[in-house]
Amino acid sequence: MYDLQAQTWEGAGVTQDFADWLNGMLRQRDMPQKELAQLVGVTPAAVNAWAKGRSVPRYEKIADIAEALGVAVEDAVSRRPPESTPSELEWIFQRAPQDGSRIGGNAAAYAFAANLEVLAREATQNSLDEQLERRLPVTSRFVLHELTGCHLRDFLSALRWTSIERHLREAADRRQKAGRVLLDGLNELERTGRLVLLRIDDYNATGLTGPDYDDGRFARVVRRTLDSGKNGAQGGSYGLGKAALWAASRFGLVLVNSTLSEAQDGRHERRMAGRLELPWHTLDGEEFAGPAWFGIRDKERTNSARSWWADDITAESLYLERSDPSPGSSFLVVGAYDGSGDTEQLEEMHEQLVNGVARNFWACMVGGERGGPLLRASVAAWRNGQVVRAERYIDPHAHEPARSRAVKAFLDGRTTSELTSREDVLQASVTLKLPAHKEPVIGGEQRPTSHEAVLLVTPTTEDDPKPDHIAYMRSTRMVVRYKRVNDLPLGHRHFQAVLLAGVATGADTPDAVAAEQLLRTAEPPDHNDWTSTEDLTASYVRGARQCILDFKKTAEQTIRGLLEAQEEESDADEGPQILRDLLTIGTPAKSRTPGFPVVHAVEGDVADSGAWRVRVTVKLPERDAPWVLAPVARFVVRSGGNLPVKWAGTLVPERDCELTRDGNLRFRQGARRGVFRGITDVSTHPVAAGMSCIEVDVPRAKEIVE
Repeated sequence: MYDLQAQTWEGAGVTQDFADWLNGMLRQRDMPQKELAQLVGVTPAAVNAWAKGRSVPRYEKIADIAEALGVAVEDAVSRRPPESTPSELEWIFQRAPQDGSRIGGNAAAYAFAANLEVLAREATQNSLDEQLERRLPVTSRFVLHELTGCHLRDFLSALRWTSIERHLREAADRRQKAGRVLLDGLNELERTGRLVLLRIDDYNATGLTGPDYDDGRFARVVRRTLDSGKNGAQGGSYGLGKAALWAASRFGLVLVNSTLSEAQDGRHERRMAGRLELPWHTLDGEEFAGPAWFGIRDKERTNSARSWWADDITAESLYLERSDPSPGSSFLVVGAYDGSGDTEQLEEMHEQLVNGVARNFWACMVGGERGGPLLRASVAAWRNGQVVRAERYIDPHAHEPARSRAVKAFLDGRTTSELTSREDVLQASVTLKLPAHKEPVIGGEQRPTSHEAVLLVTPTTEDDPKPDHIAYMRSTRMVVRYKRVNDLPLGHRHFQAVLLAGVATGADTPDAVAAEQLLRTAEPPDHNDWTSTEDLTASYVRGARQCILDFKKTAEQTIRGLLEAQEEESDADEGPQILRDLLTIGTPAKSRTPGFPVVHAVEGDVADSGAWRVRVTVKLPERDAPWVLAPVARFVVRSGGNLPVKWAGTLVPERDCELTRDGNLRFRQGARRGVFRGITDVSTHPVAAGMSCIEVDVPRAKEIVE
């Protein structure tokens, strides 16, 4: 019922005063009170009384007011913002500051490696952090959609492409990194007439709740940078993960559609907005800071766009329709691409997303008797509305059979004290010492001083390409790092190990929560290790780093001890070693070598100066430390023989590598590929470049003989 005294609509979850709603709508419509009075058939004094809150119109008049303002009667009765029409939408660019400062793009976007696996990792982690109903898994869907022809034209029209294209071209400055990416994206779109969209949906999540400008999930994601707003056991802590979405767009352009778990202005469904991240640029003599927002112009704030409540047709035209009414958000990455250059075709991008989600979140998708899965994830690919790759739900047991078996055995309470079969899972404890926190304890309570993490070890198959590794995880069981365990007993049984820390152990005790906080501060922005960070130093007393190192070291020592104990029991059961050697028949085990970097591809041409210009891609095997290489160029002349030549100047790092003081190349730890460029020194050529072929080798720097 509508209560005239309280001026609220019962059951609508709305507390806004009718006067506030009316004044907001009049400003949005640029309609004077006198004009509304004429349209409704009342005196200006009556409208003024409504606007001042001195009286409230009857239901019949509210219907007339709604018609005059062009909104639904239900919107007026419930005093909620109406659904916006497409004609109200516009891109609004932020003006450059008057002090002359410039920003060449969003620095947060460069905190991660530019590839689709990183995007999948960061987006899925954010979805898990926003899980709504704890008894049900978060559903995460990745949908690639390639547009060409009329489908592309219709989408660009709905996006108001003509309003932003001029800004994009002015910001595409080759002298800036962000500008070069923009220029490449524009050229690619013009050359191919092809645009790839990547929609990332989550369900059973909170959605982007909160106001447009004040603190809340919406403002933290859409308007702010380096504002996480997370705490406790959540995975993120830097507020950087969302930047991976914009970094995965050739144009720095992302749209969002959110179904809210908590009403905002009386509405839940289809809260939409867009953000464009550009570097500083000028257009028609005016300076722009770079960022722009897509929405309805805010009449109360200068040069600002608000989120809008869309209808079904607008959501569909922007490829942001959601298939389920449950709360959550959908992000649309416009011009999605793999910045590493490893994948370009739609089918390849699909596979990279599948592998990226499986590699990082297989443990989240394992369910058991003591706890169901935290995540259900799928990937699909479309082209102009037609299925290219049907929606594929990721099966953790298919991607990680041994590790998934270990986590399921733990969740089911079926771990063992010894390995008697290939299905057994050993469980042990690993102590994490908790250093003192710098902040004083309120109320004099004692903080826990240690936490018992859970270590799981299980045999793996002979054809496992990467046996004898340990996977670190906490919180929602996202894998923080894979590490090979060294110094294992000779002839040991190959295994996979999982280390569950913090609330990933299934406990919600003070020590588990304290461990979460410690390990969270020990993770760098890309959450790929537990190590020393500025946050760790700022939050804990001296010695915190050593606690982390000891924890990881103890985990590996525990694995070695478990394997040695199993081997001793096996020796006792099978008789003397000399007799077992005589009775053993089989092929010798294949030796496993760590591998060495190799040149994957060399592209190049002969410059006008007669020098070879080359671009070299290097494949790097897995290794705990960075690779430091000293690339060598050689001429393969027609008369035979490989003759070394020198580089002209220094090599130019292009991807995942940097120059050392000695002029060598240090490749980023954990990188699987790196790219550099170089030009040969013509004075060292044994023959003209045109009379030879060139080859490049990448020996380790310490192996070079002067």
